[in-house]
Amino acid sequence: MDARDVIKRPVITERSTELMADKKYTFEVDLRANKTQVKDAVEEIFGVKVAKVNIMNYKGKAKRVGKFQGVTNRRRKAIVTLTPDSKEIEIFDI
Repeated sequence: MDARDVIKRPVITERSTELMADKKYTFEVDLRANKTQVKDAVEEIFGVKVAKVNIMNYKGKAKRVGKFQGVTNRRRKAIVTLTPDSKEIEIFDI
């Protein structure tokens, strides 16, 4: 899997911006990606050193509009912790 296929997009919420002070960055990743692939992809794309990767899986929620029923997409979120000596990731500068 290519590095750009592993990482889909950054997740920018209040909680994720608070975690940036501790050099923790949040990304939505591919459902098939494991921790090693996420680590390699972040290091390749952003040129930083990764210390730790935590991954969370989210189930799709049941939604209903009138008589139509469906399910939202499943998601996989990764919180990437950088080493203390590595630089900041530029896309998250607010």
